Amino acid sequence: MKFIRDFFERTEPLVQKGEKYHWLHSVHDGFFTFLYVPKNTARSGTHIHDYIDLKRTMSVVVLALVPALLFGMYNTGYQHFRVLGELDTTAFFEIFFYGLLKVLPIVIVSYGVGLGLEFVFAQLRGHEINEGFLVSGMLIPLIMPIETPLWMIGVATAFAVVFGKEVFGGTGMNIWNPALVARAFLFFAYPAQMSGNSVWVSLKEGAQTIDSFTGATPMAEAAAGNTDFSVSDAFLGFIPGSIGETSTLAILIGAVILIITGIGNWKIMLSTVLGGVVMGAILNLFAVNAYMALPFWEHLIIGGFAFGAVFMATDPVSASQTQRGKWIYGFLIGVLAILIRVVNPAYPEGMMLAILIMNTFAPLIDHYVVQGHIKRRLKRASVAQRTAA
Repeated sequence: MKFIRDFFERTEPLVQKGEKYHWLHSVHDGFFTFLYVPKNTARSGTHIHDYIDLKRTMSVVVLALVPALLFGMYNTGYQHFRVLGELDTTAFFEIFFYGLLKVLPIVIVSYGVGLGLEFVFAQLRGHEINEGFLVSGMLIPLIMPIETPLWMIGVATAFAVVFGKEVFGGTGMNIWNPALVARAFLFFAYPAQMSGNSVWVSLKEGAQTIDSFTGATPMAEAAAGNTDFSVSDAFLGFIPGSIGETSTLAILIGAVILIITGIGNWKIMLSTVLGGVVMGAILNLFAVNAYMALPFWEHLIIGGFAFGAVFMATDPVSASQTQRGKWIYGFLIGVLAILIRVVNPAYPEGMMLAILIMNTFAPLIDHYVVQGHIKRRLKRASVAQRTAA
């Protein structure tokens, strides 16, 4: 790969300030630092020098998303051939490649639109290209129904980049998780294309399906009073749902990668689960319908709960920053997710709204945590002064 590095080094003088292609400096620098370790380091002041930069951090998160992505591709094909009644006669690779051909265009549109806008904003501002979209570009496809039109993916991605991140100053300055901003935009702008039973399974118009096919997710079935679904299928992911959210097992593999590498915060993940368990148990105690009576632990393996807890709630920019705040933030996400999911009959999934709400309140949580810490230290100091006197 030496010829690639040689190419970048030969063209570097041409993109410097005052040269013919100076306007391409951000793009040139972005591609070079993505492939190789940056050549520039801090020369003064107190800094921590580390080989892990933002691009490497984002790359680890993308790696952790790969199990959910690959299973999402397989499950897309699995659901397609299952409802056609052809699952038993279809080979594994045929199932997978069908899903690959359906999911890959969504990923390409997400990255194409998002990175294109990132390049434009970087050039207009004369800044380096922000790397945060490496993760958002993968998250957006994984939280979408498979039947979402590509033009809607492009519009939602543009909305998320511009109004969810760039208006706040770019990567590291956004209030809300950009991927969830894209999902919320589509949900409220195009509800007919983002809900119902026909958007979760890839089917051609007029296709002949088996008689038992409804297309409903286990969560939609539970909201309708039918809680008789396969727990093992829900855990493994052989159920209709958003592309990357169905397999709790694949998500847990990603969680292990994030925790071992220190990229994902285990406190937020655990506290989110605890919040969901507590709220689910309370609803079980006061159940007045089948959905409220659904065992609390089953809430953790259906819908977007697991995916949100591992990959969305742990976003280091929009989450709480203090250690105690992380516990409070995650716990309230879990509580709100189950509460919205069960109590609101018009919206059986609550993880998206729960995380966006707590993104909004995360700075307030950190403020009171810090203020409480200051008050305790001042109190200890005053006690020490009185004792010394």
